[in-house]
Amino acid sequence: MNLKNADLNLLVALDTLLAERNVTRAAERLTLGQPATSAALRRLRHMFNDPLLVRRGRVMELTPLAQALVAPVREILQGIDGLLSVRPEFNPECDQCSFSVIASDYIALVLLRPLLARLGAVAPNVRMSMLPITMPFRSMLGRGEADLVLFPIEVDPGMRTFPHRMLFTDRYVCTVWNQHPEVGDEITLEMFSRLPYLAYTHVQFPASADSQLDAAGIERRQEVSTGSFVVSPLMQRGTRLVALHLERLARALQQAADLRILEPPMPLKPITEMMFWHPRSEDDPAHRWLREQVAAMAANI
Repeated sequence: MNLKNADLNLLVALDTLLAERNVTRAAERLTLGQPATSAALRRLRHMFNDPLLVRRGRVMELTPLAQALVAPVREILQGIDGLLSVRPEFNPECDQCSFSVIASDYIALVLLRPLLARLGAVAPNVRMSMLPITMPFRSMLGRGEADLVLFPIEVDPGMRTFPHRMLFTDRYVCTVWNQHPEVGDEITLEMFSRLPYLAYTHVQFPASADSQLDAAGIERRQEVSTGSFVVSPLMQRGTRLVALHLERLARALQQAADLRILEPPMPLKPITEMMFWHPRSEDDPAHRWLREQVAAMAANI
């Protein structure tokens, strides 16, 4: 294959076809008709002298060559995208830029909400898309589909392979409804284990608090679980539920949720919130500016 004779526009179609493994879905992502996408697949098969996608029953599977192409094609397209977006400097007062940030709703409330207020004042043309932490954040960051991931390092130490920066630490507190019929200003371990427990659940990782409770052999009567940090405290009002929440979240929602905040009846390690990004973004002026804004806001919360 000669580079001079290759249509490099086909790399975009190839990347999408490799990701979707379906011509119809690839056509939708490419905003092309299905015939045009099928034609692009035929040209790619000729270019690589390989079928790339083969049908196995009802699904299409990648050939070994296609599987080997996934990472380098993504790298090439990210490099081209970075090349086209290079700017010598970034002026937040007038430059336009869009960022995608993967974070929990806890981080959205205590860190990103005040950050957005600041960005609205100093960077009117900067747009931010916030994606839930339930998404496959490590692979999305690796593929360049997210600009930042904000996540506690204790939950996934493997994220240290990405460039990172520490933002802040937070500790766990115990919370109950302020008018709880059995809990006063203190809660014992026996009460904690006996009362109905409200747990946080994540599709990929166990909550840090629950992992520590399991490691210590501390029993609890889990009766309710939720995948939202922010919703969890609000569910306690009017119930006998006991929960462990990060202190900044509990303080932020104490009045709205009518919470009583107590010292946990067991020792718990704090969490360390980190900011992660792709190495390719290290020296990008706009990205570097965003990282400094996030870090400055984290230092003041």
